[in-house]
Amino acid sequence: MLSGKTVKFILYEVLQFAALTVPIFVIMERFARIIHTVQGGNRTAYWLVVAVSIAYVTTVTLLVWAPLKYMFLKRRRFISDITQWRPTALAYIVLCTFPCFAILITSSKVQADNDPGIRDHFDELPVSLVLVCLICVDITERIRHCKLLGSSDGLDPDLDMSGPVLTHLEAVTTVTAQLHTDEGQNGLTQDQPEARNGSTPGSWRDLAGSRASSAAYLYASSSRPRSYSGPLRFLWRRDSRAEAFVDSFMFWLDTVELVRVAGVPSVFFSGWVFPVYIVAFLSTLRVAITPNNPLLSSAGFALQDLPFFVIRVALIAVFGFVTPVLYPLKNVLVSLTFIYFTFLTRLRIFRRQAMF
Repeated sequence: MLSGKTVKFILYEVLQFAALTVPIFVIMERFARIIHTVQGGNRTAYWLVVAVSIAYVTTVTLLVWAPLKYMFLKRRRFISDITQWRPTALAYIVLCTFPCFAILITSSKVQADNDPGIRDHFDELPVSLVLVCLICVDITERIRHCKLLGSSDGLDPDLDMSGPVLTHLEAVTTVTAQLHTDEGQNGLTQDQPEARNGSTPGSWRDLAGSRASSAAYLYASSSRPRSYSGPLRFLWRRDSRAEAFVDSFMFWLDTVELVRVAGVPSVFFSGWVFPVYIVAFLSTLRVAITPNNPLLSSAGFALQDLPFFVIRVALIAVFGFVTPVLYPLKNVLVSLTFIYFTFLTRLRIFRRQAMF
C-alpha cells in the first residue's frame, strides 16, 4: 500500500504534468483551426500543426521535464542547494508559457492580417487556461512541503499568523539620567542629590526611566497561533495552505487583467496586442523566484508594475478606458512607493530624525 507522501508526490507530479501539456495542446489545436480556416479548409495544414504539438510535448517531456524531475527525486546536490529560485517553475515557463504566448501572438497576427470575420471567439479560453495552469504550478510549489491532512505544519513563515507581541524589554538611557551622570562626573555625589522644584532627581529619574522602559517594547511577528475563546472563535482560524491559494491568485490578478485587455476587439486587431502579450509574458518570469526572496520586490517593479503602467496608459490614450483606472493607479502607486522606500529614503536629506 502506498504511503501518504507517495500519494501526495504522485498527485503533485500529475497536476504539474497536466499543466505542462494541456495548454500546449489546446492552443496548438486552436492555431491549427485558424490555419485551416485561412487556407480554405485545408485538412493537411490542420493535422500538421497537431502533429507538431504532439512531437513537441513528447520531446520536452523526455529530454527536459522527466530528467529534471528525476534529479529532484534523487535530491542531487546542485538541485537541492537551490533556495533562491524554483527550477521547476522556470522550466515550466520556458517549456510551456513561452511557446504558448508565442503561438498566441502568431495567431493574433494571422487573424489581424486576414478577414476579421474568421476571428476565434474563444480566444479568452486559451489565455485563461495558460494562466490557470501557471497558477496551479505556483500553488503546488508553495504547498509541496505542507501536509494535506491534519493541521498546518507551518513551514512557510510568511503564511503564519502575525501580530505585535512583546519580545524583550530593553532599558533606555533617558535625558535626566544622562544629566545626573554628567553631574556625578563634575564632582556631585549621588548620595546627597540636589533638590529641584521640591523633589529629588532620583524620583524624576525613576519616572523617566519607567516611561522610557514602557516605550522600549519591541514588537515583532510571531508564528505562535493565538487562542480565542467564545462561540465565535472559529472566525479566527487560519491555515497557511488555504492562504497559499489566495496569495497565488492575488499574485497573478494584475497579469490576468492585462491579458483580458488583449481580447478587446479594438486592441486585438491592432498592433497593440503584441506588446500586451509580450509584457504579460515578462511578468510571468516572477514565478521562478521563491516567495520569500527579497528579489521578488524588485522583480515585481521591473517586470510588472512599471511596464504595466506604461502599456496601460498608452492603451487608455489610444483606445479609451479599455481597462479600469484602478489598475494603472495601483501600478503607479506601487512603483512610486518602491522607489521612495528603497532608494530615496537612503539619501541624506531623507535620513533626518523626525517624529514621522
